Amino acid sequence: MLSRKGLIPEDYLLTRLAEDVLQPKFKAKPGKARFIAKNGTCNVAHTNIREQGRFLQDVFTTLVDLKWLHTIIIFTMSFLCSWLLFGMIWWLVAFAHGDLDQRGDDFVPCVTDIHSFSSAFLFSIEVQVTIGFGGRMITEECVSAIIILIVQNIVGLVINAIMLGCIFMKTAQAHRRAETLIFSKHAVISVRNNKLCFMIRIGDLRKSMIISATVRMQVVRRTTTEEGEVVPLDQIDIQMDNPVGTNGVFLVSPLIICHVIDKDSPLYDMSASDLQHHDIEVIVVLEGVVETTGITTQARTSYLAEEILWGQRFVPTVSEEDGMYAVDYSKFGNTVKVPTPCCSAKKLDEVGGIAQFKLKEGITLRASVRRRRTVARRSRLESHPTST
Repeated sequence: MLSRKGLIPEDYLLTRLAEDVLQPKFKAKPGKARFIAKNGTCNVAHTNIREQGRFLQDVFTTLVDLKWLHTIIIFTMSFLCSWLLFGMIWWLVAFAHGDLDQRGDDFVPCVTDIHSFSSAFLFSIEVQVTIGFGGRMITEECVSAIIILIVQNIVGLVINAIMLGCIFMKTAQAHRRAETLIFSKHAVISVRNNKLCFMIRIGDLRKSMIISATVRMQVVRRTTTEEGEVVPLDQIDIQMDNPVGTNGVFLVSPLIICHVIDKDSPLYDMSASDLQHHDIEVIVVLEGVVETTGITTQARTSYLAEEILWGQRFVPTVSEEDGMYAVDYSKFGNTVKVPTPCCSAKKLDEVGGIAQFKLKEGITLRASVRRRRTVARRSRLESHPTST
């Protein structure tokens, strides 16, 4: 039995390998750009943005969106610069009060044991990070020193809150949880409950649940309006027939998400041959709340026309073993061929549906089998005339 671990198991790598070996390979059309990559990233480049100042109005989100290297550099420099700034201020206070000069025992300095910029810098670090070695301390001789101490403590708390919050948000980002939400490498189109359906499989590798998980699908394609306007990325929502009958899914084991190709579907007019010539992309979005953190996460993928297998369905992955249900992720993306009409759903509706299509196909099949049997019997009679 394959356990649902927190980390991606090695068997999932075998799953991807099995998909690559067993499934037919398709090459994307030259020059075709994906709107959403297979790993969920948006393949959109934002250029000629003139109002760059808008990013500075939301500094926290900008810091969270930065790369880790840039975040660590900003984290280090924010503390280092504040220590240097207040170290310079403490040195100026000591210089103005005369603390740097050698005085008698009755002289009371603003800050004790400050003799150079190095000692002032060390005192700045002690104040802001509350280390407190005890050798240097502020006295009540200078009011300005007390005010600077208060200001530095407030600035240090603000820097800690912003930078530590930024680090926490980067480590707990929702897309990290989405790494263990998986989709089948291919989508399939086959007959289900006497209806032509578009199906994908989704799964969750972690033991923790995704609460209120919902699945949405969109078809992205190039369209032209009646007025002649060209819409390069027309996003069309498609309805789904989820296993539980509602928009929410209970993602304990891998589920097959089904879209019935009816008259309201953008795939209604497409046959098996038309699908390979149409420039479409089906986007799938899985969204829910992470049970352990309460953060909303979203996983995305897409399927080009070359990644949609007509006349196949997914093999079962769940079996019952020793009173428990076992999920075999090595079969997650595997499919098998099934009898499926190659015509479009529109044509099926014109001939009366799947039932009438099966009836006509069955009559044709029986007639062809009868003809083959008759021909075989005649050949046997001709080769052995005395056997009759």
